[in-house]
Amino acid sequence: MRQLIPTSRRDFLRTTAAVGGALTLGLGSNACAPSTPRPLSILILGGTNFTGPHLVNNALERGHSVSIFTRGRTQPTIHQALFEQVEHLIGDRSDDLEALKGRTWDAVIDNSGSRVEWTTASAELLKDAADVYMYTSSTGVYLPYLGLDIKEETELVLEDPVEVQRRSYGVMKSLSEIEARKAFGEDRAIIVRPTYIVGPADPTNRFQYWPIRIARGGEVLVPGMADDPVQYIDVRDLVELMIRLLENRTAGTFNVAGPASHLGMHAFVRGVHEAVSGEVTWVMADDYEFLREHEVRFVIPWILPVDNYVGSARINIERAKAAGLTFRSLNQTCVDTLEWWNSDAVTDERRETAFNNPRGLSPQREADVIAAWKARQG
Repeated sequence: MRQLIPTSRRDFLRTTAAVGGALTLGLGSNACAPSTPRPLSILILGGTNFTGPHLVNNALERGHSVSIFTRGRTQPTIHQALFEQVEHLIGDRSDDLEALKGRTWDAVIDNSGSRVEWTTASAELLKDAADVYMYTSSTGVYLPYLGLDIKEETELVLEDPVEVQRRSYGVMKSLSEIEARKAFGEDRAIIVRPTYIVGPADPTNRFQYWPIRIARGGEVLVPGMADDPVQYIDVRDLVELMIRLLENRTAGTFNVAGPASHLGMHAFVRGVHEAVSGEVTWVMADDYEFLREHEVRFVIPWILPVDNYVGSARINIERAKAAGLTFRSLNQTCVDTLEWWNSDAVTDERRETAFNNPRGLSPQREADVIAAWKARQG
């Protein structure tokens, strides 16, 4: 049979990807990645902050080559030595994409898309230079979270209310997804929507509150009802799925959250306690009105499940599980996060001031809320 010769870079990439997929698991397969995948050349936009180093680590372990595009200002706090094996391209997504011109890659991971204009510019520039484009979005696209089983097909809010002065995070992510698909098409765009990402190198001081607080011991405020759902995703589980999707060339949109099945708030804190010990006395504040009154609405991964957040921890992840998403234990996530937190990668200043945010539960604020709760109980 006469073979057709691709006439463009895009056709060539599509043809080679199709052949590679057919020889492994099949184009668009939802199975896990093969143990010896076809080596890919991967460009990561971003790459040094939190998710990036874990992506680099997993991609290199899987035999892929990696280029990162950054401003050259941020140093990773994990897997530092691996960056000697990575090609460093310097530029700025706001106004300097020169380092990306005239190059080709098998796949692009847009891991630093914090402006719609950035995604538009990079996707348009690279649409003939790469086979697939993966955009790291967020479950924030579903705000307000009004459903109790939020799937990828949920209609997204694409405009903020007129009283909002600047574009919200969720709307920005939704519009950026559209730009990625517009440039690469439905068959070459991969959208991942993770919930709160946790684990070693987390820059947010959110999830680590719990293992650090419970390890300290004493009276621990636990907001919410016993069965209030919580969801989070270990960064290593997230990046493993992302690389699998690239290896299998699985286009589409994927909610990414964990654990694998429902986890209530009380079970969560007890699971953390098993990982870190600490002599604790639980103070279970299960009255939503009291929590509202005292402005205890977010202690990630718990979010007060009312109003616009009733479904924030009810994200459906069946599609991602079918595509190969796996889950580390809560125990492992806590232990590894604490090990990183207590290493030289984190400064003493950060450790000392991490939870002094007035919106968070600083030791003094937690004590005040506990005192108010006890007074309410009589």
